[in-house]
Amino acid sequence: MDDLVSDLGQRTRRAGSVAASAIVGRIVDNLARAVHAPDQSLRLATLCLISEGHLIIEDVPGVGKTTLAKALARSVGCSFSRIQFTPDLLPSDITGVNMFSRQTGQFEFRPGPVFTNLLLIDEINRASPKTQAALLESMQELQVTVDGVSYELAPPFMVMATQNPIEYEGTYPLPEAERDRFTLRVSIGYPPLLQEAQLVDTHAQATPLDDLQPVASAEDVLSAIAEARAIYVDRSLAEYVVTILHRTRSDARLCLGASPRAGITLLKVAKARALADGRSYATPHDVKAVAVPVLAHRLILAPEARAGGLDPDRLVAELVEQTPVPV
Repeated sequence: MDDLVSDLGQRTRRAGSVAASAIVGRIVDNLARAVHAPDQSLRLATLCLISEGHLIIEDVPGVGKTTLAKALARSVGCSFSRIQFTPDLLPSDITGVNMFSRQTGQFEFRPGPVFTNLLLIDEINRASPKTQAALLESMQELQVTVDGVSYELAPPFMVMATQNPIEYEGTYPLPEAERDRFTLRVSIGYPPLLQEAQLVDTHAQATPLDDLQPVASAEDVLSAIAEARAIYVDRSLAEYVVTILHRTRSDARLCLGASPRAGITLLKVAKARALADGRSYATPHDVKAVAVPVLAHRLILAPEARAGGLDPDRLVAELVEQTPVPV
C-alpha cells in the first residue's frame, strides 16, 4: 500500500512538472515573437521569474533590453509598472509616501510603483545610491517599510532592471549588496545580419510588442513557482554548489567571491531549469548551465585581473569546469 501511495505521489509530481514545463515553454515562445534575442537569454529571463528572482539586463543601447522586460510582463497576466531612473529620483518615488488627507484628518499611505508584480527599472544606475537602496527591502523580503510601517508585496514579485555597461558618465555603480540581490544577469547582443534586417523591416511597419497577449496567468506562475520549490535536490548537489562558491573565494584573481546567498540562488535557478525540462529532480548539469549568469555579476575582480582584461564570465566557467562533479 505504501509503495502504491509513493508511486501515485511520483506520478503526480511528474504531471505537475510537465504542466509547469509547458508554461515555461509558452512564455519563452511568446517572448521570441517580440524580442530578437538568443533563446538562452529568453529562457533565463523566464527561469528567473519561476525561481522567484530578479533580473538585470545589461547591454549596449538599442538592442531590446526594455522590450525584453516589457514582453515578459505582457506574457503573464500580472500587474506591471515601469520607473525611469534619473539622478533626481527620490526613494519615496518608488516606495510611496504618507500624505495628509483633509477628509479624514489623518495621514494615508499612497503606494508607489513598487506595489506591482513585475517592476521594470530602466537604467538603474542613473539614480543615486540612496534611491537604489529603496529597492533592497522589497527585493529581499517582499515588503516595503515607510515611516515605520511595513506593507507586504503581492507575489509573484520580480524586479527587471536595465543597465548600459558602456556609458558611465552621470551614473552610480550598483553596490555589492544590490548586485547580490539580482538573481541573473543576461545580455542580448546584436542579432545576426539576416535577423537584423528582418527586425528593421518588421519594426518599420508595426511593433510586435503591441500585439503580444498573455500566455500564462498569475496563478500559472505561482503554481510553477511552487513546483520549482518542490524539485528534489540531493545532498551531494548542494555540496557541489558550495564547492563552486569556495573556489570563487579562494581564487587570487578575485577580491570578492560568491556569497551564501549566491549559492541559494544558484540552486533555486537550477531547480527552475530542471522544472522547465520536465524533471522532478535537479542535476549537476542544471547547476553548470546557469552558473555563469547567476555568479559572474556578483564577483569583484582583483586590480591585476581587471587591468589584464579578465572576463568574469570566463572565470566562472573555468572554476565550474575545475570543480569535480558528484556521481
